[in-house]
Amino acid sequence: MDVLQLDISGRPQAWISTQDAATLYASDAVAWTLGEPLRVLRGGIQRATGHQSRIEVHPIVAVRGAIPSRAWRVEPALSNPKLFVRDRQVCAYCGGRFRGDELTREHIVPVSRGGRDSWMNCITACRACNTAKGSRLPEEARMALLYLPYVPSLHEDMILRGRRIVADQMDFLLAGVPRTSRLHG
Repeated sequence: MDVLQLDISGRPQAWISTQDAATLYASDAVAWTLGEPLRVLRGGIQRATGHQSRIEVHPIVAVRGAIPSRAWRVEPALSNPKLFVRDRQVCAYCGGRFRGDELTREHIVPVSRGGRDSWMNCITACRACNTAKGSRLPEEARMALLYLPYVPSLHEDMILRGRRIVADQMDFLLAGVPRTSRLHG
């Protein structure tokens, strides 16, 4: 189970392993945490007290001294898995729901006609619809879009990365996702 690392202001920075989170705890770099502990890590016996060392790793940790994330100002990287999750694995043309291996990245304005490979020009399409549209614009192929593309926010991008997300992490991330996002549906 991964830990959601935040900067001190509460902006998501990265998914880190519980071992990396334990290193942050041990070096006193954790400013604050959220959620019930995911894991309790135990170490050696301390000479001075005779007690075993123990670190409770929480699902969300804010790191002291971390440079505030500028990622919220930048468009997240586009990938097929994230695109398919954004679009809920639904073809933008026929409305069918498909498995990931049956889907394709469809460019609304084809790359061959100057279209960009960007969140605002890409939607999810089944192979049949993508083939039927070909190198035409949707209007030319007489294929209407059932939904419009959008650029995911930083919080959405953290969800779209396909991690196993525990309830505390999901609640935190969804609080930063616009109400208009398909992730709320």
